[in-house]
Amino acid sequence: MSTTHFGFQSVAEEDKARHVRSVFDSVASKYDVMNDLMSGGLHRAWKAYTVMVANLREGDQVLDIAGGTGDLSLAFAKKVGSTGRVVHTDINEAMLRVGRERLINQGVVLPTAVCDAEHLPFPDDHFDLVSVAFGLRNMTHKDAALREMCRVLKPRGRLLVLEFSRIAKPLEKAYDWYSFQVLPRLGKLVAGDDASYRYLAESIRMHPGQEELKSLMQQSGFGHVDYHNMTGGIVALHVGIKC
Repeated sequence: MSTTHFGFQSVAEEDKARHVRSVFDSVASKYDVMNDLMSGGLHRAWKAYTVMVANLREGDQVLDIAGGTGDLSLAFAKKVGSTGRVVHTDINEAMLRVGRERLINQGVVLPTAVCDAEHLPFPDDHFDLVSVAFGLRNMTHKDAALREMCRVLKPRGRLLVLEFSRIAKPLEKAYDWYSFQVLPRLGKLVAGDDASYRYLAESIRMHPGQEELKSLMQQSGFGHVDYHNMTGGIVALHVGIKC
């Protein structure tokens, strides 16, 4: 039986998606509030920078993977206009429902689909931009997911991966203390769930660092890959261009 990591635990590969789904089912209703609290609102700046780097134009076709509560989908929709299209997707139906409701409340109706990034239901060479924010680390086979993202992009299309990464060495001890002592308690207090936020801290440590993810993207079909560290490397935005 093949195994993979779920935080610091080892689980059967076929079971990881179910475990991840359970985490996000639990936190969906408090997801946005917790994002603001645990990042001090910085997640908004990280996403705003991602939208700026995306540099979308009127009419562009965009796929937002692990789109969750719809922050990036909403921002992208404003950039591509009525002639463009943003497809809002997530593997977790509870998160997608929250996001869809939020988008509708903003007067924005987008195509929405529950789908697995490792098996995208879209044709080859279709999108100008694919984005995945804080979702890649939860995927069982990251290489397969990245190859799928490459497949659905048009030639010279771009992939943006916004994800937690390796923090600068001088900040490690303070970050570890916050991640493993403060974050689970905050999750318990606000969302009634400390285990999901302990998993969040563990999953960050198990995710590839900046250079490792860059290499993985290059191996998955992206000819040029660069990354931008933010907030001392707490997060990094990787930008890959399809060959």
